[in-house]
Amino acid sequence: MFMFLRLLEGSGVRLCALALALATGLSAGARAEEAHAIAMHGKPAMPADFTHMPYANPDAPKGGRLTWGILGTFDSLNPFIVKGLAVQPVRSYVVESLLARGQDEPFTLHGLLARTVETNDERSFVTFRLDPRARFSDGKQVAAEDVLFSWQLLRDHGRPNHRQYYAKVAKAEAPDSLTVRFDLTGANDRELPLILGLMPILPKHAVDVATFEETTLAAPVGSGPYRVTAVKPGASVTLTRNPDYWGRDLAINRGLYNFDEIRLDYFREANGQFEAFKRGLYDFRVENEPLRWHDGYDFPAARSGEVIRDTIKPGVPQPSEFLVFNARRPIFADVRVRQALTLLFDFELVNRNYFFGLYSRVAGYFAGSELSAYGRPADARERELLKPFAAQIPRDVMDGSYRLPVTDGSGRDRTTLRAALKLLSEAGYDLEGTVLRNRATKAPFTFEIMVTTRDQERIALAFQRDLKRAGIEPSVRSVDPVQFDQRRLAYEFDMIQNRWDQSLSPGNEQYFYWGSAAADNPGTRNYMGARDPAVDAMIAALLEAHERTDFVSAVRALDRALIAGFYTIPLFNVPEQWIARWNRIERPKATSLSGYLPETWWSKGPPQAQQAK
Repeated sequence: MFMFLRLLEGSGVRLCALALALATGLSAGARAEEAHAIAMHGKPAMPADFTHMPYANPDAPKGGRLTWGILGTFDSLNPFIVKGLAVQPVRSYVVESLLARGQDEPFTLHGLLARTVETNDERSFVTFRLDPRARFSDGKQVAAEDVLFSWQLLRDHGRPNHRQYYAKVAKAEAPDSLTVRFDLTGANDRELPLILGLMPILPKHAVDVATFEETTLAAPVGSGPYRVTAVKPGASVTLTRNPDYWGRDLAINRGLYNFDEIRLDYFREANGQFEAFKRGLYDFRVENEPLRWHDGYDFPAARSGEVIRDTIKPGVPQPSEFLVFNARRPIFADVRVRQALTLLFDFELVNRNYFFGLYSRVAGYFAGSELSAYGRPADARERELLKPFAAQIPRDVMDGSYRLPVTDGSGRDRTTLRAALKLLSEAGYDLEGTVLRNRATKAPFTFEIMVTTRDQERIALAFQRDLKRAGIEPSVRSVDPVQFDQRRLAYEFDMIQNRWDQSLSPGNEQYFYWGSAAADNPGTRNYMGARDPAVDAMIAALLEAHERTDFVSAVRALDRALIAGFYTIPLFNVPEQWIARWNRIERPKATSLSGYLPETWWSKGPPQAQQAK
């Protein structure tokens, strides 16, 4: 049955009428649920009358400028299409959604453009009621027709994930100018109301459908706190805070978006990017190279305290780096080959010599969280879910005893080499002298590892040395970040290094990461080309889960199916976020569950180092 909840409106409260429930096609005996927020599982932690998020400083001063240093380039301001290299911050700073994510919970959304959200226990529909104050940057009110237009536009012309998600809607309608109802009958997807809540809302009056899928450097019209005010193609983009921003006083926004200006400066090369930071040409950087974090910050500004280094431990699954097999390539199509190459990677040697022992690693994709299956025996629910696929899930993966190989750290471990050669022989490869060859064709086993940073190249070269012991001679090809991204999105590689950031509430994006339908769809993140019915079934199960316990079991079952596929070689897990910032930038003392949030930062005052002009 549905539940009537109170609807927050201004400073007053009204109760939903029974007539409204009947108008949405519900029976007279049912109860409707309408609220200020929605959680994937359970109830939102923040009450309807909350004043600000705990990770934001509501008294943060406004003003100043935040300069980002971004590796790569761009040729488009449209982040909602596959074509081109888009300026991604446009999505969050310029274009808003119906609801906004609360960063202190696994997956909870609060009202933004939509003042309230209404759904039922089965989540077979969702209704959004827009805030009548909401305006686009050109002053036009955000209306229901804009929501329907955005849904149709992104369903038919958007990125693959948008097309996939929004196609699940059976019907969409606008009962009035500020209300939109989505019929989700048959979707069997409890996350879909939240996915629709995060849908970017574009103005119908300012978007040309005929040219939407083409790249553009024209400033988009959005409803967000910033507007695009300057563009230097491929070099920089300037966002300026909209003084008339309609949502500046919303509780979800209080203490956020404090800079008058945000400048995005692009760098084509990683070392040049770091040198620019040392000179104060941009304000902060997220450090991903442990060697640089360990000894690269011994420069005057860092020694004097002008550059501050923050180590943040978020509560989400630890980001993990992987060497990714492109299983679309015939050479990696056999799982035994992928497993053999996993055995040959000497993590102990690399971690000691390159990473100062800072890293650990686990198999799987949800490291450091309750969602990880690694080292845990499958519970009864997991076994039930995986029963139809029992033949392809090894016993040690099911009972939790599977472990990644541990070498002696010498670079010459004989045990792992023997095990790898045995698997390669079973897959049709024999070691002839010092060369591993295909038994049938006599072709040597070789492939290319594509890299784009110094750290990636060092790992690839170390792995190249490991593989030579098995008669495998891979080549290492270094390309610039732009080419790397283009080839990665088009799956034009044999092996790359990649990481997938996960939340505590994985959902529809998992289809985008590893679903069969995404395997040959350019622009997804299924870089390995996984086409596994077990993976697809586990994603469906986690989307259908009503209770958190069933959800956790389904995610762990997904983790087991992915581990069993040996689609990647786990390199290391990153337990912390490393942030370096100039002391002219301040951040709240409280940290969100998801870690650092630049939108909560503010300017301390006059810059103490040179700013880019």
